[in-house]
This record gives sequence, structure tokens and C-alpha cells, in this order.
Amino acid sequence: MTAINGSAAAVTGAASGIGRALALELAARGCDLALADRDEAGLQQVAAEIAKTEIAKAGITKANQCKVSTHRVDVGEPGQIAEFAEAASAAHPRLNIVINNAGVALLGQFSEIEQAQMDWLFNINFWGTVHGTRAFLPILAKQREAHIVNLSSIFGIIAPPGQTAYCAAKFAVRGFSESLRHELAMANSPVRLSVVHPGGVATNIARNSRTGTGVTDNARRAQSIDRFDAVAKTTPPAAAQRIILGIEKNQPRILIGNDAWYMDLLQRFRPATYWPVLAKRLEKAVNAGKVS
Repeated sequence: MTAINGSAAAVTGAASGIGRALALELAARGCDLALADRDEAGLQQVAAEIAKTEIAKAGITKANQCKVSTHRVDVGEPGQIAEFAEAASAAHPRLNIVINNAGVALLGQFSEIEQAQMDWLFNINFWGTVHGTRAFLPILAKQREAHIVNLSSIFGIIAPPGQTAYCAAKFAVRGFSESLRHELAMANSPVRLSVVHPGGVATNIARNSRTGTGVTDNARRAQSIDRFDAVAKTTPPAAAQRIILGIEKNQPRILIGNDAWYMDLLQRFRPATYWPVLAKRLEKAVNAGKVS
């Protein structure tokens, strides 16, 4: 297993959502942290919250028990990722966990999305994961035990309409991660790898999503957010706790939420015809939310 207490982890997208929850949960378990995000103010808030919690738990004389460094990083820029890896390993010589969590969303059907927009999403959601893995892997390989966690999505297992760019990137993360995991095992590497497939997690990813240039109906964006809120039943702390359990148990695939388990199972039984079933279930959930 990969022990959390005494480890050091690099986490991207750490200023909000699942990344922020992971930072807080890892710190609570005695893990040093190198936190990365484009949102510097958000990173400072997370670091301050960790420090405040540690003071409350252990007393001010032990406030430095968990070492936290913050790094402004745009994971869509490979050079910044390489600099982050160098700075993180310098600040945390025992760094042995990397969580490629940063991600964005893009609303619109394929015909409504410009290629430049699709490139933007891929540079963050897929290439950010690949570049992060490439930059940190030599560092992790020097440790006695180490772990890479790559965030895919339930949309790396199923593919609803209106999510061509996001699904393509998350399916790619899944394929890249599974193949690399097999390579690491064949090489007897100390590095383990988990790929994470969250279902609906209550973050701001839908509200912060970009819209395809061909989308002219503003009501569709509002509807998309409502649909997301209706199914996003898992809290970020619960998602973080599930990911950490997966790290500790070296689980190759981590499904988060009952909805993710259901959709994964449905896709196995109806690999080419799952969407009509899911569409009806989604509509029912949305309508139930309106009634309540």
C-alpha cells in the first residue's frame, strides 16, 4: 500500500472542488503538499485553512507539522508543469504522490465547438495529465513507493451527447493511464497508478464551463447547470476520501458515487444502447429536483 502519513503529494487544480478537498484531507492525514492552480488567491486560502486546522488540532508549537508549498501553474502550458515538478521536488524531497486533478468543461455539440476550443480543453484535461505524468515520473521512480492518480470522469466510461470534447479527453486519460499502469507493472516500478472516474460531484465545474461559439441559446447553459446540480450528489470531501482510500489500497480504478457505479454497470450490459436509459433516468432526476 501507499501510506499517506509521512508522504508528500503534488496536487493540481488544488484551489477548488475535488483538488481543494484532497489538499485538506491529505493534510489532515499527515501528508506534505505541493499545491498547484492558476488561482493564486484560492491556493493561499487553502494553505491558510490547512494551517488554521493544524494549529487547532496540535497547538501552535506544532503548526508546521504539515509542510505546504503553493505554485501558480497553468497545466495547459507544458513548461509550467516542468517548472512545477522541479520546484515541488525541491520543496518536498520525499514527494511520492502526484494527483493530476485540474480540469475544465466545454458545453456544446460537436458542430457548435471550434477546433481552437477543443484544443484548449485537450491541452488541460488530457495533455496536462500527460505532461504532469511525464514531468513527475522520474522523481517518483526514485522513491521506495509512489503513486500517480489521474482524474478521468464517468464521462471516460460513458459518452452523453453535448460532451464530445470532454468525453474525448477523459476517454483518452483513461486509455493513457491504463496502458501506462501496465507498463509500470511490467517494469516492476515502485510507482502505482490509479485512474479516477467521478460521477456527479458538487463542484463549480458546470458553472465555470465555457460555451461553444456556435451555441446561441443561453437557456441551454442554464439547463445544463440545473441538470448537473440534480445529479451531483457526492460532496468534494467524500470524493477526496474515496480517492485517498484508493491510493492506500493501490486500487487501479476508482469509481466515485453510486451514480458512477450504476453507469459503469449499465455500460457493461448495454455498451451501444445505454444512452436512452440514462436519458430517461436523468430527466426523472431533474424533474424530481424541481418538485422538491
